[in-house]
Amino acid sequence: MARGLLLIVAVLIFGELSAQINHPKASPYASISQDVGLTNIHVEYSRPAVRGRKIFGELVPYGRIWRVGANESTKITLSSNVMVNDSVLEKGTYALYAFPEANNWEVVFHKNITHWGDGRDNYNSAEDVLRVQVKPNSSKEFQENFLISFDSIDHNSLQMTWHWAHTQIRIPIQVDTHSFMQGQIESELKANPSAQTYYEAARYYQEQGIRYKEALEYLDKAIEIGGDTYYFNRVKSLVEAAMEDYGSAISSAQKSLELANLQGKDEFVRMNEKNIAKWKARLIKNQPNSKNR
Repeated sequence: MARGLLLIVAVLIFGELSAQINHPKASPYASISQDVGLTNIHVEYSRPAVRGRKIFGELVPYGRIWRVGANESTKITLSSNVMVNDSVLEKGTYALYAFPEANNWEVVFHKNITHWGDGRDNYNSAEDVLRVQVKPNSSKEFQENFLISFDSIDHNSLQMTWHWAHTQIRIPIQVDTHSFMQGQIESELKANPSAQTYYEAARYYQEQGIRYKEALEYLDKAIEIGGDTYYFNRVKSLVEAAMEDYGSAISSAQKSLELANLQGKDEFVRMNEKNIAKWKARLIKNQPNSKNR
């Protein structure tokens, strides 16, 4: 009985001694995930604050490795191969480091993701996968907490931006979406393509401004299989206009407008009306007896 009481007391005492208070972090964890084309880029990092301090050149010394944030090293995960400043970076997870200078930075993608912080004692440049040079910019906008963001996004590229205090750097990243898409299109068209398959292939070509003749053939197939729809005919009108066949583009846009109106798709009605007016003006301008305005 006495031994049991002693055991309970010991557990209570040592349990309390080993308990830890979970403090909120001064540099809170954050993550951002961005799709570009068919590739996903995911970043996990911490967000230190300025708190009235001078950041680059003092808190973050020039010429010394920086962990790109605070706490553990910042990680970036790529779902497919990308190009960074025209250099190939294979898919995978990397630690992000930087060597800031007043007028030039080196950004490092490092394969060892186990270092705590900046890894200064254990960092080995032989484990760098890629180093790129970038120029820092002075921003009018003040950023209190270090921020990583993505912008200027299209199917094939984006910019990763780091912003802290009044300093910004931008890292261009490119992806080979076209190879992925072309492979998908060829594979799906060899299988048992539906109206939607033909439409999606044509829409991609139209958006990229390529292969208009094939796009038009695919849209005709989509309409043959799936019937007239406002979205089939809208994309068809855009392809025809890109080929400067404005008469056909107007006809397709009119069909799209009528079908959109029946389904209460006001936005598509307005877009088609705007395009019809624009293409009619181009038809008039292109007539042999018209005067250039």
